[in-house]
Amino acid sequence: MDNSSIVEVEELVKKFENTTAVDGVSFEVKRGETFGFLGPNGAGKTTTINMLCTLLKPTSGRASVNGYDVSARKNEVRESIGLVFQDPSLDDRLTALENLEFHTYIYHVPKDIRGRRISEVLNMVGLSNRADDMVNTYSGGMKRRLEIARGLLHYPKVLFLDEPTIGLDPQTRNYIWDYITDLKKREEITIFLTTHYMEEAEHCDRIAIIDDGKIITLDTPEELKNGVGGDVIRLKTEDDGKAYEILQGEYPGIEIIREPECLCFKKEKGEDFIPNFIRNFPVRINSIALRRPTLDDVFLNLTGREIRDEGADSLSGLRQMRDLGKRKK
Repeated sequence: MDNSSIVEVEELVKKFENTTAVDGVSFEVKRGETFGFLGPNGAGKTTTINMLCTLLKPTSGRASVNGYDVSARKNEVRESIGLVFQDPSLDDRLTALENLEFHTYIYHVPKDIRGRRISEVLNMVGLSNRADDMVNTYSGGMKRRLEIARGLLHYPKVLFLDEPTIGLDPQTRNYIWDYITDLKKREEITIFLTTHYMEEAEHCDRIAIIDDGKIITLDTPEELKNGVGGDVIRLKTEDDGKAYEILQGEYPGIEIIREPECLCFKKEKGEDFIPNFIRNFPVRINSIALRRPTLDDVFLNLTGREIRDEGADSLSGLRQMRDLGKRKK
């Protein structure tokens, strides 16, 4: 194994009866980076993580975490990782402290450091003053922070976060990410996350976009956006039909998209292009707006569609996939 890589995946496949959930994916995760799987519901994100965390057996292919094969060295892999599930997994009839104490027993955290370690992780996620409160009194964001704290208790080499902020409001999502970013610096760990939130993927050092069980592309967020082909310009005129014909004639190499209320096209160095365009365009311009490409544009450009929103329905879908796997066994 390359010393710079802590996760290595080669042609990994997972099938459930007649469904191929993961279809021959290959990638590496470097030590110390934040690596993201970005894709819609059913893309294969959670199934891949479950194989890497030894919760599912691969149908074929090979994967290793921290130098240990996920099929042959399961115990060593489990000792090397922390995992925050997409589904809530805390016992809400216990206090935060009791949940963490139970986890230290499972992971054989040495008795002489258990108390100190629990205090450390509670402090990291800002829950020290709620340690003795029952988890069923916590908000959704507090529960997520406690699950992250639990995943860090045994000093994992890799922290897997499966949709870490799904179901949370945007403000709480940002709050959680402030903690995750800070924790990565303090703990010096590798973070592997799945998400369908575009703004969440921006936190990653590299992103693999996955759809229909296959990795479409893998690069840094900036390079992926640069590959879209220019800044996005939205134009509203007093006669969009006429403006469309003029744009097609003057810029034959640019795709002009007719949206219900405007025209949309991409142009390199949009800020330099717009002033002269406004001065010389023969149709009166009511408004013009420019924005940098986003990861949503990247996904749309690669797949021809936007990422579907995920919510409670995705959880039930994943449970169905899990049940299929159990029945096959």
